[in-house]
Amino acid sequence: MAKEVGNVEVGKLIWHNGELVPWEDANIHVMSHVVHYGSSLFEGIRCYETERGPAIFRLGDHVKRLLNSCHIYRMPCPYDYELLTAACRDLVRTNGFSACYIRPIAFRGYGTFGVNPFPAPVEVYIATWAWGQYLGDEALEQGVDVCVSSWTRLAPNTFPAMAKSGANYMNSQLIKMEAITNGYVEGIALDVQGYVSEGSGENIFVVKDGLVHTPPLHASILPGITRDSIITLCSDLGIPVIQKGVPRELLYVADEVFFTGTAAEVTPVRSIDRIQIGKGRRGPITERLQNAYFDATKGRTEDTHRWLTAVE
Repeated sequence: MAKEVGNVEVGKLIWHNGELVPWEDANIHVMSHVVHYGSSLFEGIRCYETERGPAIFRLGDHVKRLLNSCHIYRMPCPYDYELLTAACRDLVRTNGFSACYIRPIAFRGYGTFGVNPFPAPVEVYIATWAWGQYLGDEALEQGVDVCVSSWTRLAPNTFPAMAKSGANYMNSQLIKMEAITNGYVEGIALDVQGYVSEGSGENIFVVKDGLVHTPPLHASILPGITRDSIITLCSDLGIPVIQKGVPRELLYVADEVFFTGTAAEVTPVRSIDRIQIGKGRRGPITERLQNAYFDATKGRTEDTHRWLTAVE
């Protein structure tokens, strides 16, 4: 029951405030609060095809983060955890996807014209579409070329980095556009202290001498669900992880660097600022973690962490 929109296969139906509406009818008023003030919180979730049918990876954790984001922004979500998780499963099934990307979004709608968001109603939509490799089809093996951005990640007490808000992604867009304009696939932002933070839409890991380093939460990073999965898989595989400030220069002398995210999954970095990282392609630790991650997401190993939610 999918349809084509701009060479992307999308679900014919979108969940809106408890009802299913056709994709083309999922519209908002131009004077909605979110259009003028960026008042939206959202998630990106993947459903994978497994031998036992479609299964959503860490659905519950994503919905919890969405509700936490709403709570941080004093946006009362009209729908609870149970209803939202059921809605995601039902929508994937109704749209007939065996694998897809799921986008729940809550935002301030039409009802007030000033900055004060409280009078605006809260709208919730969930959409699904087919999404392949976020950073390119060959990226998972060959890696990507990236740069350190001139744009800094959000400073503490400006925007809450722990909330996945649409407003935060204006910063991400600046990082992404600068990278693309200068011939790179992605950019890496530093925090206000000059330490490594994250990519425009990915967390980052650095491998050096068998140790895996990743920036801590206070480096203005989003607490990524995939990031947490990789840290857990490192523990399973006996790979030590260090969560502390990562200096920029460690990027250049690293044995391996890779991005993580629901869209990016586990994507190696082969160069940074035109400096080759390791052998200039996916390294052995990145490959081990990639394999473990895809085994988990696609149900090829026992679901010991209870990460998969069956759609059927």
